[in-house]
This record gives sequence, structure tokens and C-alpha cells, in this order.
Amino acid sequence: MFDVLVGFETRSLGHDVGEASRQQQISNWDGVVFRLGDYYLTCRIDQIDEIIAFPPFYPVPGTKDWLLGIANVRGNLAPVSDLGWYLFGTRTPVTARTRLILTRLQGRLAGLVVDEVFGQRHFHTDDLKPDEHWEDTELAGLVQQQFPSNEQNWGVFRIEELQRRTDFMDGARTH
Repeated sequence: MFDVLVGFETRSLGHDVGEASRQQQISNWDGVVFRLGDYYLTCRIDQIDEIIAFPPFYPVPGTKDWLLGIANVRGNLAPVSDLGWYLFGTRTPVTARTRLILTRLQGRLAGLVVDEVFGQRHFHTDDLKPDEHWEDTELAGLVQQQFPSNEQNWGVFRIEELQRRTDFMDGARTH
């Protein structure tokens, strides 16, 4: 009986649980899923600092219309940009579902207004597919891939691409 138990222990120690765990992490893609206008999107969860209800903000004179102002988020000042207004040219209607996604752009806290946030979702990297139809939308350059699913296709929104857009990073009104 003792020899049987020693055999179990030897086989158990020979199995590398750490490698299985690493493979699981590689194949999982964790995202925050949200709606922006008629588009259903996701972005990597590590790009998001926090998601809050639409906060009070203070307008800043001389800025573009979609740069709504500055919000005080627990003592941290963050510019509040209406992402829908910037991309689609129309103001995002503020409802009970409107949220501010707090992220970092060029290392600084920034708030992006979206229509609603559905929460966190786990995707599998094998399901990630390139999709060229995004190039025919206002999201061209910001979304190039998506995770198809039964209920909804989730476009992968690349927040880091916003900071490469000079028209977004320069919120000063030009006229």
C-alpha cells in the first residue's frame, strides 16, 4: 500500500501545474465590454483604471466641443472627453447607463464618456479575428479585430491609438 502512495506522489510531483496555469493565461483575453453609439466594443482590462458613473465636470474655455471639461475624481483631475462626439460628431446622450472609462493617455489620467458599460468578459485568443469592415466606420484605425460570439461581435477598441491622434490629443479650439 505504501508503494502505491509513493507512486502517486512521484507522478503528482512530476506534473507541472505552473505550465498549465501559464497556458491558461496566454489563451485568455480579459476585457471590459461597452457600447459606443451603435457599436459593441471591448478593450483590454489592463488599459482601464476605473469605470464610474458620469461625474460632474467643469468646462474649460477654448476647448473643442467634445472635450467636455475637467472632473475631480477623488482628488485627481481628469479631462472628460465625449468619445462618441469626437468620433461621430454628435453628443453622447447622458442617461443612467452613461459611464466614464478612466484610462491613461500619455501617462495621465483621462476620462472617456461611453453610452454604457456591460462589465468584464473573458475571451479566448483563438477567437480573435481580423475584420476589415471597421475601416469603413468612424472607428477606422481604432478597431481592426473582433471577438465574434453568439449574441454579439465585440470590436477590440485600441485605447492606445487615441494618443497617436493629434486631433484628439490637442483639445484646443482652433478658431
